[in-house]
Amino acid sequence: MTKDLGVGIIGCGNISAAYLQLAPMFKGYDIVAVADINMDNANARASEFNVRAETVEGLLAATDIDLVINLTIPAAHVEVSRAILNAGKHVYSEKPFVLSLSEAQELGDLARSKGLRIGSAPDTFMGGSHQLARTLIDAGTIGDVMSGTAVVMGSGMEGWHPNPDFFFQKGGGPILDLGPYYICNLVQMLGPVSKVTSFTGMARKERTIANGPRNGETVPVETPTTIHSVLAFESGAIITLLASWDVWANDHPIMELYGTEGTMNVPDPNFFGGELTVTDRGSAAVEKSWDHPFNVPNFEEVKANYRGAGLSDMALSITAGRAHRCNDAFATHVVEVMTAILEAGETGTVMNMKTTCARPEVLDPDQARDLLV
Repeated sequence: MTKDLGVGIIGCGNISAAYLQLAPMFKGYDIVAVADINMDNANARASEFNVRAETVEGLLAATDIDLVINLTIPAAHVEVSRAILNAGKHVYSEKPFVLSLSEAQELGDLARSKGLRIGSAPDTFMGGSHQLARTLIDAGTIGDVMSGTAVVMGSGMEGWHPNPDFFFQKGGGPILDLGPYYICNLVQMLGPVSKVTSFTGMARKERTIANGPRNGETVPVETPTTIHSVLAFESGAIITLLASWDVWANDHPIMELYGTEGTMNVPDPNFFGGELTVTDRGSAAVEKSWDHPFNVPNFEEVKANYRGAGLSDMALSITAGRAHRCNDAFATHVVEVMTAILEAGETGTVMNMKTTCARPEVLDPDQARDLLV
């Protein structure tokens, strides 16, 4: 029997509860401790989930921890992940992995020099519907994918989040906050991106918080909140990505792919499941499904939430000595695509990608079951 990796968490904000709550359903790892720069937060989360509270320094020095989940704010990701690697531990980062290509490459070089692994969320592309989409594309169900659209638009976070400041600062915005879900899914289905261009803007220079103790307080907007981009893939596919926090309502399909033999409507890559439909040339849309465990609703009886699947795959892959799906080359390429989209909007140029990556291996239903206890 293989030993589960001991796992610690740095950053005890809201997202840490999801990792801790869902961890018992997965094989390969055991969360044993949490840490935060605010020990009150660490102690509260530790008490809630019956794990050990540590200082950040104590967690990095702990001998029973092999891998650390980095749940700090995006601006701190590179510094914290660097410290984790220098402590001799594998790192799994929340999205976005880091905020620049140079940071991603630095961490990749450091990990390789120490014989350590890097993983990064999101792992929603491992969901049943998205893996079915990938399988159908590989089988030629809609022919060669030549174009498509991906749309993530809303009115912003200030209406419901009590402290939305960082969403509107450099390192925030819809591309770096939500883009990882959409771009990861496109890359796992279609392969790496070769070049991008975009136009960007913002509707307002400040946002008004509409809830909580700071209700009525304004926060400045320092990053684009509307982005219209075009992604050219090495495969030849051309995808239009629309991302905005300046839209009150829209009726766009979330993700559609247009092939030489048909059209595929892919569900929201922010989630693991959802309805997938395919049209064969001019015929009516037909729903496609398969018996994949990461399609099964387990959250409020309507959504499939398997956050931690990528971490389980990484832990088991480390033990088995094989590649994991949410790997650093994949995450680094996605970071370059996102940051190039923003740079193209500033400069009005076409940005050629310097990185590439292999598509993660398909996670079929049996392989997904192997990740579950």
